[in-house]
Amino acid sequence: MVDDGHLLGIEAAGRLAALGVADIAPGLADSEFERIEATFGVEFADDHRAFLAAGLPLGDMWPDWRDGPEKKLRERLRWPAEGVLFDVEWSEFWYPAWGPRPAAMKHALRSARWQLDRVPQMVPVHSHRYLPAGRGTFGHPVLSMYQTDIICYGADLAQYIDREFAHAESRAATPTVEFWSDLVS
Repeated sequence: MVDDGHLLGIEAAGRLAALGVADIAPGLADSEFERIEATFGVEFADDHRAFLAAGLPLGDMWPDWRDGPEKKLRERLRWPAEGVLFDVEWSEFWYPAWGPRPAAMKHALRSARWQLDRVPQMVPVHSHRYLPAGRGTFGHPVLSMYQTDIICYGADLAQYIDREFAHAESRAATPTVEFWSDLVS
């Protein structure tokens, strides 16, 4: 039986293929997903997984989950948290739920890093566009993440493809992921 998350991922992959804006390699096999998820300690959301199983987009801005350098993929997985830490250090950002900000920068950064290790993992889709991790989930808005400047860039994965590559308007989206949703402007 095909679920809604699977259908949404296939729809997004079909839209990307129809637009012809990316080279698309054969999709990832279950064994490749198992290797990737074990290597990086992350689970793809159902729609993201179905999208990558339908065809693996390739190019500079697409994460190459099959053959990309592990170091580069790890950097992309750390990008959202590292951006928040940058703003903690250089823009006086502090998330209110973290409690009082430590006075010493090294303590503030250590505390912020500890807090960020406990928020939902974000997984790169393309460039600095991300979906939350989590098997059994789908339909989350795609977030454009640059430090603490975060916006919804598509109500779901299919809408994101339309907005990013066909320059279509996307319907309004309500962010759905703990912590990161609070930073959406």
